[in-house]
Amino acid sequence: MVERFTSQPIELPPAEHSFERADLIFYGLDHSGASYEGQVFLDPRGVGRDADEEHRAYVGSFFVFGHGGCFGDVGHCDVPHERDPFDLRPPHQLEPATRILTVTEAVAGLLSRDVEAAKVTVVARTASKKPADVLAFEKVRLATYA
Repeated sequence: MVERFTSQPIELPPAEHSFERADLIFYGLDHSGASYEGQVFLDPRGVGRDADEEHRAYVGSFFVFGHGGCFGDVGHCDVPHERDPFDLRPPHQLEPATRILTVTEAVAGLLSRDVEAAKVTVVARTASKKPADVLAFEKVRLATYA
């Protein structure tokens, strides 16, 4: 887990590709630890250590209500890797989550400046408003919808 993540440059849609909506989709979010706000920035160069919601590249936040660690018996918090397709029980409470952040205006703004790719930076902030090592996810992608 980390307090800050910066992606490789993510390709933006071609300028001639019209879209009604653009989303950043975060897959496989770990929510086993503390609750946090993931502040998201979209910029061709990435953002520095001092970035906050006043930064020009700030595009919004997603929130994770964390479980605060495991307090059950041994194996209680282990997420099963495979489930029987006929298993009718609800999913395990610690299965990785997905968050969607709409970034239509930010992507349109980058395209208007002829930017072809941008880095996604996420800074995790806990209730103390300080960065904390609680951020972990599998991948992020940009989806646009016509």
